[in-house]
Parts: sequence; C-alpha cells; structure tokens
Amino acid sequence: MGKALIIGAGGVAGVAIHKCCQNSEAFDAICIASRTKSKCDAFKEKLGGGKTKITTAEVDANDVAALTRLIERETPDVVLNLALPYQDLSIMDACLATKTSYVDTANYEPEDTAKFEYKWQWAYRARFEEAGITALLGSGFDPGVTGVFSAYALKHQFDEIHYIDILDCNAGDHGYPFATNFNPEINIREVSAKGSYWENGGWVETEPMEIKRVYDFPEIGRKDMYLLHHEELESLAKNIPGIRRIRFFMTFGESYLTHLKCLEDVGMTSIEPIEFEGRKIVPLQFLKAVLPDPASLGPRTKGKTNIGCIFRGVKDGKEKTYYLYNVCDHEACYKEVGSQAVSYTTGVPAMIGAMLVMNGTWKKPGVHNIEEFDPDPFMAALNRWGLPWKESFSPELVD
Repeated sequence: MGKALIIGAGGVAGVAIHKCCQNSEAFDAICIASRTKSKCDAFKEKLGGGKTKITTAEVDANDVAALTRLIERETPDVVLNLALPYQDLSIMDACLATKTSYVDTANYEPEDTAKFEYKWQWAYRARFEEAGITALLGSGFDPGVTGVFSAYALKHQFDEIHYIDILDCNAGDHGYPFATNFNPEINIREVSAKGSYWENGGWVETEPMEIKRVYDFPEIGRKDMYLLHHEELESLAKNIPGIRRIRFFMTFGESYLTHLKCLEDVGMTSIEPIEFEGRKIVPLQFLKAVLPDPASLGPRTKGKTNIGCIFRGVKDGKEKTYYLYNVCDHEACYKEVGSQAVSYTTGVPAMIGAMLVMNGTWKKPGVHNIEEFDPDPFMAALNRWGLPWKESFSPELVD
C-alpha cells in the first residue's frame, strides 16, 4: 500500500488515475495535481468514493518551489510525472529536494529546441544515488514496454540480441481529417524531426519520413510505416549488450501526412515565436489549441493498435528471431476507462512502473531506464492490468 502524486490531468493521466483506483491494493491514496485544478476535481468526482483516497491540487509544474511544497504537504511514496516533457527536470528537482522517488513516461525535451535525448536526465544520476531514491525513466509504452520487452527477450530468449526493430502501429479511425492521438505539440515535433537509427556503434541520420516500409501487422493487416528517431533507441543502445542495430517505425496514413506537409509548408508547425497582433505566439502552440484534444477522441475512435519489438540474435549458438507485441482495441479502452488506445497503452504502464517503484519491487537509487530492471514483474502486471502481450517465433522481418 502506498500513495502516488500524479502530476498532469490529460488523457494519459486519466488512464493512470483509473488504473490506480482499480489497483487499490497497491494505491490506497493518490493526489492529482495540475495547473488546471478543475480537471483534477473532475477525476475525483468521477472516481472518488472507492478504496483509493483521492485528493487534488493546483500546481505549476515549472515551479520547483511550488512542487516541493506540494510534495512536502502530500508526502507521496512516488511522484508520477504525466505532465509535459519540458517539465521533467523541474519535477526531478523537486523530488531531489524532498527525497521522493520519480517516474515518467517521456524524456526531457527543451521547449525551444525540437530535440529530445536523455543526457539532461542522466546527468541527475549521482544526485539521485546520493539521495537514495529511484528515478525510473520512460514507463509508458514506447518508451516503456518496448524496453521491458527487450529486457525480457534478453533474459529468457537470447544469449545476445543483435537487432531490434520497434514497430508502432495505430490503425484507429477517429473520423477527423487531421488530429493527433497524443499531445499535438509533442506529436508534431516528433514526426517532423529528422529520423535516425543506431547501427554499429553510432547514429545514422535520415530526412523526415525518408525511409518507408510496409508491414503486415497481426490482427490489423498491411500498413505503411516510417522510420523515426525515438528516445528508447538511445537507452537500449547503451543497455542491451551486443546490439548492432536498433530502429523505430511508426505507421501514418496518407491523410495525416498530407495535412502535416501542408501545415509545415505554411509555417504552422514552427516552434519559432512570431509577432501576431502585438504579442509573440508560437505557431505550433496555436495549432495545438485549434486541433481536437486527444482526450476527446475516445468515443469516436474505432480500430486497434499493435506495438511491439522484433528481435534477432543468438541462442545456444543458433540464430533466432522473436516478436513480442500487444494489440489494443480503441473501443474496448473507451468502454473501460473512457479513453482511446494510445492514451491507454501509455497510462497502464505508467501505473505499473509507479507501483513497482512504490512497493520496492524496483528499487535502485539513481536514474535508470526501464530496461535496467527485472522485466518479469512488469510483464506479469501487463497481463493483469489490460495490456496482455503476445509472441511469435517466426515473424515477418523488416528489410
């Protein structure tokens, strides 16, 4: 039994909050904090009254002093950061100040630079070690479950893994001409950036959407997918011994890509401030404001997601391939927790990571990526809490 402070009140936070309340044997209390307290209060109104005690608070996640006061007042066993990636460091600072363990789902990204990497958070390692507290980085799905899958494959299926292809397919249809399934600002920054993959000890950079493949996803069918840079490539390259290449692919439909290209061409995806009616605005932030809120997509999204990893390596001197993946249904997610599957597949692992850190199953002072922990309790929890995994020993490979 323990208490979590959940910072954030968006779509992913909504799933994590639902799951914490379902898992009252682990979470006897949660505090939900956000800049917009009314959102937190709405969750309390909906889910309060059960075995998990819910409190709410207003906080600016950029304000370390305010965060520190909140943590001191609420005395949580773990802080679950489901705010924006720009706010990771301020929340980590507050956790250090209060000696409270920390969990997030996405690595730090400077607000004024469309570049995300782990160096800023890894720089906190010694301070978290000295404080005797754990920071678990990337406990979503990708990053998150993909790292757990990699650790599980290495522990149970391979003596050495040489190649990993991470495949993220969202075959959901929400009916809008253009909308993003998670925070539009983060999503568009991610997919419009240059791609890269890890090979033979270094990075190979590609132009945005330069590399396309078609893959036949189990339970979904053939979909176009494109190579992107993604943060777990950096940590897996460091933490999986013997790795030769890691790539990340995500599916996109033609409508999405066409709209994105038009928005790029007219400057709406820029993060450089412009002058508008006497004030500075960031075009991408304005675009975020006019696009559908991802949290509103649940009731209108149909179809499935398939996210997983294809591994190639050696076991007992023989070459081996292995595919671990999860298939998630948008409509089933909405029926259960009122969200679409993209939020669900991130919010469930966020709850699981917070639980394992909170109850001491994963306790390792310092700053660590998820694949650095024993994967078995996390894999068991995935099956219990709504993201059952499947495996194939003869998958179609990506050329």
